[in-house]
Amino acid sequence: MLESCRNAQERWGGVHQLIDRWLRDRHELVRSFDSLEKAQAPAINAESLQNFCQLLLDYVSAGHFEVYEQLTSEAQAFGDKRGLDLAKQIYPRLEAITAAALDFNDRCDNGDCREGQCLNSELKTLRQQLHERFELEDCLIEVLHNAHQHGATTA
Repeated sequence: MLESCRNAQERWGGVHQLIDRWLRDRHELVRSFDSLEKAQAPAINAESLQNFCQLLLDYVSAGHFEVYEQLTSEAQAFGDKRGLDLAKQIYPRLEAITAAALDFNDRCDNGDCREGQCLNSELKTLRQQLHERFELEDCLIEVLHNAHQHGATTA
């Protein structure tokens, strides 16, 4: 998962400061996640889990409230119908994964799933969801970036 994070930053770094920062945040999130998985419950301490949850909330919030909005605005500014159509297809799944991440955070805050097999199972599910999310986000960035790059050269 960390390798695909690096590849995305190499491919799209510099497109826009917001996206650059967001991809750095993604990288930090993945590193924190990998540390949790290596520790394995019950060795995961509450502070590490809390730090991961904060990174997770920051990342999904930035995507939902900043990056996706910016990408959509750029697509509209460039008249990028293909990008807007793709966004309409992808956003519902991104929203579902965001909701799952928020639910994970809530369960951790409530202490419902902080130890043992429950946490390991939750982390495994979250890994799959984050992997899917990153792929969807990368697809969205690639389509919008390519359309904007083309639009900028023809303008």
